[in-house]
Amino acid sequence: MSSPMLGVGLDLVEIETLALALRRDASCGEAWCTEAELAALGARATSADALAGRVAAKEAIVKALGVGFAGDVAWQDVEILPRPTGAVDVRLSGGAREAADAMGVRRVMVSITHTASTAGACAIALG
Repeated sequence: MSSPMLGVGLDLVEIETLALALRRDASCGEAWCTEAELAALGARATSADALAGRVAAKEAIVKALGVGFAGDVAWQDVEILPRPTGAVDVRLSGGAREAADAMGVRRVMVSITHTASTAGACAIALG
């Protein structure tokens, strides 16, 4: 039995925009990522392209859930952790979990990609 698609989200982030933010405040990744995400990124935790991919993915995920990062949904409510295969797992908590539960979402899949200047992500919310 297949899972119905309940939502889809897409987002693009200019890598230079994130690079500017990092130059102003090298620790700004902590506002967007959980401790586990930063640990998984390791030395890339302050890399503009790595962070831009995470930001794009999180934005795509909340779009798939029909919400944004306002009110009850915080950046740390969406966690993206790598698998050994290179794919990623999405873990929702707090307001993001509540939004997913209200929609009947049981799983969120996300794909992240980069060019030299842009990071992009597509997310699908499945019931």
